[in-house]
Amino acid sequence: MAEHKVVPHDEWIGARKAFLVREKDFSRQREALARDRRDLPWEAVTKEYVFDGPAGKAALVDLFDGCGQLVVYHFMFPPEWDEGCPHCSFWADSFNGSPVHLRARDAAFAAVSRAPFEKLAAYRQRMGWSFPWYSSIQTDFNYDFGVSFAPNDLKKNDNNYNFGTRHFGMEEAPGLSVFYKDADGTIYRTYACYSRGLDTLNSAYQYLDLVPKGRDEESLRYGMAWVRHHDRYDGTPAAPINSGIAQDAPAAALVLALFLSARQAIVENTCTPASIIFAALCQCSIRMRRSRLVAREALHADRGMHGPRI
Repeated sequence: MAEHKVVPHDEWIGARKAFLVREKDFSRQREALARDRRDLPWEAVTKEYVFDGPAGKAALVDLFDGCGQLVVYHFMFPPEWDEGCPHCSFWADSFNGSPVHLRARDAAFAAVSRAPFEKLAAYRQRMGWSFPWYSSIQTDFNYDFGVSFAPNDLKKNDNNYNFGTRHFGMEEAPGLSVFYKDADGTIYRTYACYSRGLDTLNSAYQYLDLVPKGRDEESLRYGMAWVRHHDRYDGTPAAPINSGIAQDAPAAALVLALFLSARQAIVENTCTPASIIFAALCQCSIRMRRSRLVAREALHADRGMHGPRI
């Protein structure tokens, strides 16, 4: 870290008081923005959604859990993954204590993902979380609210995310939706945010913004390349963003071993034509895996999981 200006106490207090003026102005702007946010128009939610939860099937109204307001965090965890996105997990580490306080203000909280509920429950237990988490695997909920994208739609390469302002190149994306339920049970979507709109939900980042080094991400491949699942900061390598790759690791190792064995047979001139074909197929498989990982790294380097710093 570069040398920083050091001053006597009185000068430090003077500089801090001058900056406090800017902070107070920002607080007033933030409060005004929050008022304007609450004044935004609503849209009625007329489609029926049925989720899988700890008590079995649950409708969207059940996620309110007796409250009149509902906050849903769209957690990236598609059906084929064995663990949740490490970046969404970084966000979720800030959620655990919130539901009880939100309930005191007539608001419920829940996370929703497309993975089967059994996977969500197992992962939640591993991470030590207690907030409600539901599976939308049997519904279009994620697609309708702009956080999941069909493979054919991704091929269009159009702006499919954050209200059409940018392209998201993966089938899953993070987001947040807010709902209101009136006295007759009608549900309205009142607010939604994506990308950097989720920034303030992450308490760790708010702390890092206060320390001298800040988020300290400028030299990384992409903004959150340093992030691990909270049980992996002990030196265990970070899981790839698509955790489906992690579950393929033993298979990948087996393919590589078989390829090396077949190649050795070719070198020793003890192979059969079938060995040559098998070696070629193994090599193609390895190259395809490497290409997918390189492409994913490039995608993350371009925007980071929750959006570029703009």
